[in-house]
Amino acid sequence: MGTFRTAIQIGDPQGQSWETVEALVDTGSTYTWIPRELLERLGVHAQFAREFETADGRMVRRDMAVSMARWDGETMPTLVVFGAEHDAALLGAYTLEGFALAPDPVNRRLVRVRGLAMVNTEGPS
Repeated sequence: MGTFRTAIQIGDPQGQSWETVEALVDTGSTYTWIPRELLERLGVHAQFAREFETADGRMVRRDMAVSMARWDGETMPTLVVFGAEHDAALLGAYTLEGFALAPDPVNRRLVRVRGLAMVNTEGPS
């Protein structure tokens, strides 16, 4: 599957300040990675940290926070990872699923998808 970049806006937790980021669409990344300097400029503060396994098998620990993202005029809360100096900006699965988006690698764009649900077929609906 091909890779591509897309523009997404990242905001502070209150949705008052925004910056546009060109991020690599990466369904293999659990969360969205944003450069630390950009998050700090927006006033986003680390709330917790998590360990991650990189594509080359290394383990890294990064700060994370709840913040806001905007795509195509829609605003959603999301989890962001504070990227280190050489980390790429990534649009990860958690944010993609929050916006109900999937990659269309042939046309190098994001497309809306329906959510999936388990429906109870044994009782009243």
